[in-house]
Amino acid sequence: MRFQPTEDQRALRQGMRELLARRFDGGTLRAAVDAPGRLDRALWRELGDAGFFALRVPEADGGVGLGLPEAVLAFEEAGRALLTGPLVATHLAAGDVPGAATGEAVVTAVDGGLVEWLDEADVVRGTTGDVEGAVPLRSVDPLTPLHRVPGTPAVDPLAVLLTAAEQLGTATRACELAVQHARTREQFGQPIGAFQAVKHLCAQMLVRAELARAAVYAAAVTADRADIAAARLLADEAAVRGARDCLQVYGGMGFTWECEVHLHLKRTWVRAQRGGGATESEELLAADLVA
Repeated sequence: MRFQPTEDQRALRQGMRELLARRFDGGTLRAAVDAPGRLDRALWRELGDAGFFALRVPEADGGVGLGLPEAVLAFEEAGRALLTGPLVATHLAAGDVPGAATGEAVVTAVDGGLVEWLDEADVVRGTTGDVEGAVPLRSVDPLTPLHRVPGTPAVDPLAVLLTAAEQLGTATRACELAVQHARTREQFGQPIGAFQAVKHLCAQMLVRAELARAAVYAAAVTADRADIAAARLLADEAAVRGARDCLQVYGGMGFTWECEVHLHLKRTWVRAQRGGGATESEELLAADLVA
């Protein structure tokens, strides 16, 4: 079985990267940090026009008609760019909720008692109760507002896989940023990338990211719950440890607002709590191995 992306899939990934580079560049990211909790509806509709939300909706229903592997590639790029908003919930609602496929409607979901972007959402899925009593939380990620609501709906494995794809995108981006900085930042008259300790950090980031990539792509092909659980665990590790190691390469500068590194770390922490957190995936994977 081949897990390498096809030419069409690579074109899809490149098109998504170019769209986000044009519409959600570094300046837009920093503007979003300065106005936390506000979703860019124009960008949301543009994502809808590009088919981001309707990737897996059949062509007969007005969608793109692609599959889960293509969705994973698109979400990997979204994670790499730190794209904001309830992307996973809106994507999964595209075939059911009017306006979700085109980006006219913003859909969020209850996940383990937490709801992202509740104040900006038009539809909340995963609960039959009232969310008016939702309690706002102080999110560690300024680009992901959170509320707590009663109830713990069942975990959707597709949501777990798409989140893993976002984590993979962040792990890749963190590695890129660390290498770029190691090549240009100088200490004692030479780039810090010449020092063995920095080389090891960057090499370990790359190994974790590529291992997670193989697992996420394989899970996108099989759609097996155990494969998804394994991919999620590897992607979480690659993203969280990668972003943390990237901060080490950057030193104290990585914590400043003009750098995006700390935003990647904070986003990985929030994503790692989705879908029941790592414990849910660990228990599922353990049960599959025992069986």
